[in-house]
Amino acid sequence: MSRVIRAALFQTAWTGDKESMIQVHEQAARDAAAQGAQVLCFQELFYGPYFCQVQDKAFYEYAERIPEGPTVRRFQTLARELGIVLVLPMYEEEQPGVLYNTAAVIDADGTYLGKYRKTHIPQVRGFWEKFYFRPGNSGWPVFDTAVGRIGVYICYDRHFPEGWRALGLAGAEIVFNPSATSRGLSRYLWQLEQPAAAVANEYFVGAINRVGVEDLGDNDFYGTTYFVDPEAQFVGEVASDKETELVVRDLDLAKLREVRDRWQFYRDRAPGAYGPLTAP
Repeated sequence: MSRVIRAALFQTAWTGDKESMIQVHEQAARDAAAQGAQVLCFQELFYGPYFCQVQDKAFYEYAERIPEGPTVRRFQTLARELGIVLVLPMYEEEQPGVLYNTAAVIDADGTYLGKYRKTHIPQVRGFWEKFYFRPGNSGWPVFDTAVGRIGVYICYDRHFPEGWRALGLAGAEIVFNPSATSRGLSRYLWQLEQPAAAVANEYFVGAINRVGVEDLGDNDFYGTTYFVDPEAQFVGEVASDKETELVVRDLDLAKLREVRDRWQFYRDRAPGAYGPLTAP
């Protein structure tokens, strides 16, 4: 039996300041809801530039408490007004000097459901993330929302198959992968890794990337946001590689049972043989 939800992703360029960036995303949420979207995920560190192109402690000021901070509270009110589930990738301050790359999940009635903290933290040219973030300690939670069971895996995480599988084992039906990824570095992987993860773990993936070149560096964020199903088929067109775009797609979650009954990957796992994978 069909079980269709309407889901949305939003890619955009840095506006130049935090408040206008938040307003752009508020309007995107309104536009998504007007098109019937029931769940919406924003891009990585959505209300700021991708400041990890440089190492400057001034950007610590972008961090907020979650859920007590003003941005989560603001979007809780909006989620309640619109009746939409929101995934907010943010810069989190747990306490002074303890900072994470985090996604907060808000249900359609405005309830704060919890957060995922990015586990794998890069430290390479243009992506100096260890200067800003501790490795996440949240595990891989799956959130029971008004539209179903959703998980989050943030940007660089996607290169590591273990978290994808943990989300599947925990019952995720859709996994959102908010990102800030650059044309010259990873474009060849962008439409390969997430479809492969969707197939291997038998769920839908929503992959979000920002667009444009920001004044902090020469990273060229190439958009091309998309949804992919558990048969590695893109759901509708892939978004622009240059322009702001709201992607709204219908996802039939009944396909998960069909694909899992066909392949039985979860039945045929051999976890007793995987001990060496966790060795340091």
